[in-house]
Amino acid sequence: MRLHLCVVGRLRKGPEKALVDDYLTRFDRTGRALSLGPAQVIEVEDRKGGGMSAEAALLRRAIPTGARLCALDERGQTWSSPEFSQKLAGWRDTGTQDLAFVIGGADGIDPTLRAEAQDLMSFGPMVWPHMLVRVMLTEQLYRATSILAGAPYHRV
Repeated sequence: MRLHLCVVGRLRKGPEKALVDDYLTRFDRTGRALSLGPAQVIEVEDRKGGGMSAEAALLRRAIPTGARLCALDERGQTWSSPEFSQKLAGWRDTGTQDLAFVIGGADGIDPTLRAEAQDLMSFGPMVWPHMLVRVMLTEQLYRATSILAGAPYHRV
């Protein structure tokens, strides 16, 4: 199952980009044997200042046709790391070929795009900077593959 992180904004060089790159490399290495991956980041940027609706249009174009859509949103479900790993395995095992995680910009995800998502995922009721959400998501993807592979990275 291919993973696509469709995100608003561009990460420049810095600690967040280094972490995202590191976790995605780890995810790809661990996930390959589990039929998870590769993962890619697709960045979109609304240079015209059209707001959430313009960002949603750009994100829609970035999402592969037929992909299962999981939007990261503060109103979404919260899962433990083992629950998230089981979600990934379940999506893979039920034939999902492409899974798109969507991370909106500073104002969040346009409500119409959020309504199109099959799943809403949250890292809790707090609002997180969208650049940090990328780091958190990529770490959880790596953690999920580690759990599924039986590796010791995740400790209970």
